[in-house]
Amino acid sequence: MFKKKLKKDIKAMFDRFTIIINEIKSYRTYPNEEVVRKMLKCLSMSWESKVTAIEEAKILETLLLDEQIGSLLIHEIRLKKGNKKEKVKKKKKVGVALKSTIEEDSDYSEEVDEDKEMTMFAR
Repeated sequence: MFKKKLKKDIKAMFDRFTIIINEIKSYRTYPNEEVVRKMLKCLSMSWESKVTAIEEAKILETLLLDEQIGSLLIHEIRLKKGNKKEKVKKKKKVGVALKSTIEEDSDYSEEVDEDKEMTMFAR
């Protein structure tokens, strides 16, 4: 029933998880693999890709909880950095107005001038 709270970061979740696991250890011992799996299960669906990558890339029997937390912290930092860049890009959008000028040339007829205007308009 343990879940990561929406507004909390991985470090806060890990601290809560560690306190619970340490209290339970006085009654029952868990193998490292089971603790790692339980930690991965308590992440929300937005972390699903990272959970899958951890499960496929590493052997969970040998993965230490600290290594897993390090990997999750790095992923969280990258997500936050990406979100900041997106916010900055959204703020930097500026509309640009261009001024158009038409040079009149006495050698061309009116039709040619209209063709030039249409070409400039299309561009």
